[in-house]
Amino acid sequence: MLQVLSGFFIVWAIIGVGYFIGRRNVLGNNAGQVLSRLAFFVGSPALLFETLSKADLKAVFAQPLLVAAVSAVGTALLFLLVSRLFFKRSLPETLIGSMSSSLANSANLGIPIAVFVLGDASYVAPLLIFQLAFFTPVYLMVLDAATNAEMARSRATTDSAGTRRSALRSTPLMFLLIIVRNPMIIGSALGLLAAAYKWTPPELILEPIHLIGGAAVPAMLLSFGMSLNGTKPLQASEGRRTDTLVASAFKLFLHPLLALVFARFALNLEGHALFAAVVAASLPTAQNVFVAATRYQKGVTVAKDVVLITTVLAVPAMLGIAALLG
Repeated sequence: MLQVLSGFFIVWAIIGVGYFIGRRNVLGNNAGQVLSRLAFFVGSPALLFETLSKADLKAVFAQPLLVAAVSAVGTALLFLLVSRLFFKRSLPETLIGSMSSSLANSANLGIPIAVFVLGDASYVAPLLIFQLAFFTPVYLMVLDAATNAEMARSRATTDSAGTRRSALRSTPLMFLLIIVRNPMIIGSALGLLAAAYKWTPPELILEPIHLIGGAAVPAMLLSFGMSLNGTKPLQASEGRRTDTLVASAFKLFLHPLLALVFARFALNLEGHALFAAVVAASLPTAQNVFVAATRYQKGVTVAKDVVLITTVLAVPAMLGIAALLG
């Protein structure tokens, strides 16, 4: 337990430094975005390649991948049901809420948590790959279809409807290209290939990768801390407090609970493997949800507020999980 607490303390300490330098504007106005892009495009792919190239593929992708899939899909479907039956939101807005409740920040916060708390970045790899390669593209394709259908109903002209059908047909290919070009997917895929063929890169190649990968975690946490400045969730004027609170509760409590029940009683996971699976499900809402909401102009308030609330409360919630699981 002391080791887990130490890991969380390290994470929060670096986040706190990021918050401080962001509040004082020490690095300039766009420093947070620069650090985030450095971690996403350079540091994280190197870290994932190095980690996965040494990983036991059966241990990484058998049961953990199944837990990630079942808990995320189960949470998403339950929120869809609640939103449609009780909140009476449109399908696009419901989809954004569902994404907020089930799509985890597997990169910017997931990798640091895996490194410092779980002891190995490979613990977050199944969740990261499941979300990037399947869960997020499916969400975005359905969201695109629902948004286009809603716009088509509001405009009855044949030409505009035909234009939207053409755009919709190109959507699967567009998202496939996004997945293939994602640097973390590329780094993970190369690492998995190296592990599958038991190939160890020469030291001359591995050492620069190791050093570059070492920049990923501090850059992510500093960027994340800087992003916490100046935001106020749950504004009454927005009229979406209930949606926000329910989605946040689903992400912080229901998602890890489903992971715990499925991992423990369906897969018989115990000890550190069980803890790692539940912690992965406890990660806060991914910032990509806000990006998608902004892109389609649906559920923007819910996405923004849930990202902030779950991000602030996720680490205390994980401490509770650590205490619960011993």
